[in-house]
Amino acid sequence: MPRLTTIRAAALVLAVALTAPANANDSTAEVGVGGLTLLESDAIVMQSEDLFVSEKKITVDYVFLNTSGADIEALVAFPLPDVVYEAEMRVPDFLEELDFRTTVDGKPLKLDIVQQAVVNGRDVSDRVRAAGFRLLADWESFNATVEKMAPAARKALLAEGLLRNEGDEQYPYWLAGWVTKTAITRTQVFPAGRPIRVSHSYTPLAGGSVGSILKPSLRKDPELAKEITALRTKYCIDDDFVRGFDATQGKNPDLLRPEIWVSYVLTSGANWKGPIGRFRLVVDKGDTKNLVSFCASGVKKIAPTRFEVVYENFTPKQDLNVLIVRPPQNY
Repeated sequence: MPRLTTIRAAALVLAVALTAPANANDSTAEVGVGGLTLLESDAIVMQSEDLFVSEKKITVDYVFLNTSGADIEALVAFPLPDVVYEAEMRVPDFLEELDFRTTVDGKPLKLDIVQQAVVNGRDVSDRVRAAGFRLLADWESFNATVEKMAPAARKALLAEGLLRNEGDEQYPYWLAGWVTKTAITRTQVFPAGRPIRVSHSYTPLAGGSVGSILKPSLRKDPELAKEITALRTKYCIDDDFVRGFDATQGKNPDLLRPEIWVSYVLTSGANWKGPIGRFRLVVDKGDTKNLVSFCASGVKKIAPTRFEVVYENFTPKQDLNVLIVRPPQNY
């Protein structure tokens, strides 16, 4: 999944360090030694997925069918963004901010959250707790814990990769060295031969910046060429989008245009048996004055702010990343 980070594109682009806005399709899972593991299902078909994505709300409605001759009880996981710790970043409160809700055939379902601390693919959750840290660590409490440690303890954590020093020996700047992985899980019964409807709704953890590097003065800066190329590739920004950006910039080319990033991990939807029978995506850019770009084919405008994609027998091979650019702002 995409990481939480601070944008360092240019001094003129004031970046907001927000969560990486990735959420995911359901996938069957198991909890064993090493934590949560996503599995493939050889019996359960995703007959349809109806996904709605906007800055303020994401909803997804599935129809699943158990094609075996017996009921299947499975642990189902909905992975949330990995948290990769950067300087002075804001750590999300998943429970409070997501307001994640699930129903099965219209009935609310009890959900649990599973978290792991991982270094180079190794589960270090017990070691992190033993050192006095929380698995999802905010910078202030993390730094206070590090400062109280004996030098030998800090040295050991550095050697294990659980601690990073982004400063120097005289002026250390401590950061967590692990990645926090989080998933919302539920126990789900898939009855033999009978379709069930599963619905999720939640508030996406949208990231963004207060100033887009697409504005002409930055877009033509050779020092930003890699960042511009990466942005255009990630969101499939074409020349029409750029022309629209310039045309709506207004008379003052230096005005900042906020970017909003909303992403959704589609690829875990390939863990079910066969392709998704029917996949429908609706992206809402929120305001007619906003610009929007995302990677998809066959996109149709169905309302002033909404765009639709429909695929049959769909196997997702890449995740969804949506870029929303607001009109120029006076700050």
